Amino acid sequence: MKFDTPAGTNPIDRMKVVGKPTTRIDGPLKVTGHAPYAYEHQELPGKPAYGYVVGSAVAKGTIRSMDTSRAERAPGVVAVVTHRNAGKIAKGNFNTAMLLGGPKIQHYHQAIAVVVAETFEQARSAAALIDVDYARDGGAFDLAAAKVDAPDATGSDAPTAVGDFAGAFAAAPVQLDQMYTTPDQSHAMMEPHATIAAWEGDKLTVWSANQMVAWGAGDLARTLQIPPENVRLIAPYIGGGFGGKLFLRSDVLMASLGAKAAKRPVKVALPRPFMGNNTTHRPATIQRIRLGATKDGKLTAIGHESWSGDLEGGGPESATQQTKLLYAGANRMTALRLAVLDLPEANAMRAPGEAPGLMALEIAVDELAEKLGMDPVKLRVINDTQVDPEKPERPFSQRNLVRCLEEGAERFGWARRKAPGQVQDGRWLIGMGVAAAFRNNLNMKSGARVRLSPSGQVTVETDMTDIGTGTYTIMAQTAAEMLGVPLAKVTVKLGDSSFPVSAGSGGQWGANSSTAGLYAACVKLREAIVSKLGLGPGEAVFENGQVHVGNRVADIAAAAKGGEIVVEDSIEFGDLGKKFQQSTFGAHFVEVAVDRYTGETRVRRMLAVCAAGRILNPTAARSQVIGAMTMGVGGALMEELAVDKRFGFFVNHDLAGYEVPVHADIPHQEVVFLDEADDKVSPMKAKGVGELGLCGVGAAVANAIYNATGVRVRDYPITLDKHLDKLGEVV
Repeated sequence: MKFDTPAGTNPIDRMKVVGKPTTRIDGPLKVTGHAPYAYEHQELPGKPAYGYVVGSAVAKGTIRSMDTSRAERAPGVVAVVTHRNAGKIAKGNFNTAMLLGGPKIQHYHQAIAVVVAETFEQARSAAALIDVDYARDGGAFDLAAAKVDAPDATGSDAPTAVGDFAGAFAAAPVQLDQMYTTPDQSHAMMEPHATIAAWEGDKLTVWSANQMVAWGAGDLARTLQIPPENVRLIAPYIGGGFGGKLFLRSDVLMASLGAKAAKRPVKVALPRPFMGNNTTHRPATIQRIRLGATKDGKLTAIGHESWSGDLEGGGPESATQQTKLLYAGANRMTALRLAVLDLPEANAMRAPGEAPGLMALEIAVDELAEKLGMDPVKLRVINDTQVDPEKPERPFSQRNLVRCLEEGAERFGWARRKAPGQVQDGRWLIGMGVAAAFRNNLNMKSGARVRLSPSGQVTVETDMTDIGTGTYTIMAQTAAEMLGVPLAKVTVKLGDSSFPVSAGSGGQWGANSSTAGLYAACVKLREAIVSKLGLGPGEAVFENGQVHVGNRVADIAAAAKGGEIVVEDSIEFGDLGKKFQQSTFGAHFVEVAVDRYTGETRVRRMLAVCAAGRILNPTAARSQVIGAMTMGVGGALMEELAVDKRFGFFVNHDLAGYEVPVHADIPHQEVVFLDEADDKVSPMKAKGVGELGLCGVGAAVANAIYNATGVRVRDYPITLDKHLDKLGEVV
């Protein structure tokens, strides 16, 4: 099915199942431990052995020699695989560094060996016996130092300019010119990167924690240089990813190599302290924002520059992308600059680009509001735009940012906000902050297969994944709505590369695109059912397990009495995304308390108001948003991968040193979804909220801290040491 014209009225609009708060159909399996995650699968062709990955002890250099003999003689060891005996290994399309290092080393903890043994403990013990001699090279590990010579990014990340930014900024009556920094951050998902690999002849099956099944299977075939049809990747349940499992990682490759050498299935899970440096991370940024405005608050000049770093061949953190679209202004410029750093690979982490970009931009907007003597909500409202500011001929498909801000302000009690440092509760300084939320809508081609059995059971098959987001449920809701059957009559099978290729989970595109692909398949199944039943022409209505055409009615199960009906289709998106700017919007409001004596910050309450098209399942969507809000608090207050700039690695690479927020850190969270449906994005008229809920949260926290204390901190995370010495001035 080609989606190239706005969606008209369709069966989803009935909203009898879709759009209703629905508990997860996979919930009972998860809470009872019956949902198999990557490391837990039992359906293996033989008894599994266990692999333990060895990582490089230097960040850049060469392996001069590697002695594995002691490890090979250790109790229980079945095989040891290194670059010397792994065979020819290539680099996949989605990797920046080789997943197996040696002799060249590209980053600290790059995998250089896997030890396979009868037990995990034996493998781990033997791995410590491998003796490696390195020639260490000097590397670049400091973004601030590398920033000076960092060139402009190219391609879609190249600088943009509209009007005369320099002239308009110089002439602006009110100006802001500030620098902001965000740190390297870790995905820190609950389930570690894990894989079981098994070969049967030249066919390889991997059970792996991977968000994008088709990408992962394809890249594994490229890396091993075997035919794509010889690789099957299975990932029915994934315990979180946040972008860290979008691409092939070393657990998949090392399990595959270990299984080939051991001639039996091999299980590999990356230990938590290994993940910080071996897998990907969100890169640090240094951002300069310049805003020029008239005295009544109209933006006349918007400039945003950002520096980030990655390994050679990598890409920048696109921290300026929201600035191109969020506010009106005739004169604008953005620039991304990319330094080559020899730190572990930087790549996508939840809301890449917008998350760190809004952490800077939305502080800057608050700072400008203060210079103007204007309410921060009002400043954002008067600079709203209904068209792409860089291409005014291109309208937004739907844009309700002002509604989000104004409704949020009313609900949160924004009118009670006082000047900085004016509200106290005992030893606590109290403040409120706001920030706009923005995340682009992305559509991806997505397919599905649907089966109707003689008993009337509907089965959905697609390689779409569920990373804790509720995919099983919204897919079941879509099929139930389209075919007029209860949820109990729908079985959903996900995460298998033998199923039709879907959008996968990432970029906030998963829910809308995958359900749209299922919609297309269900349209084809509806047509097949009507034809099989011989109901003739006319509008078909599917409900209560029956199909009605005019005054004719029949059970849909009767269509399959001669045998199961199987159909397959996909959704392909035309150029509506070029004609209309498709984005999601929101507003975050935060209240914090800062201890006047210790500088400790506590979040008291949070509100997110979201405009993100049709909400397919409000229960699951709320969970996504409150999780994202919590992650935003982590980014604002505690999350930072500390770089050892001498040796090039992240020091706090486990959950003891890399702190993340927990439930008790945030007593109250509220989420509001505006009632909207965007007919320009898909037949589902949905967009996505999983990343929108994170965008802007950090700045809302930072702005609340400033309102509480009167001390402005522009370097994340906002730890107490960054403002403690200044609190005496306000108390």
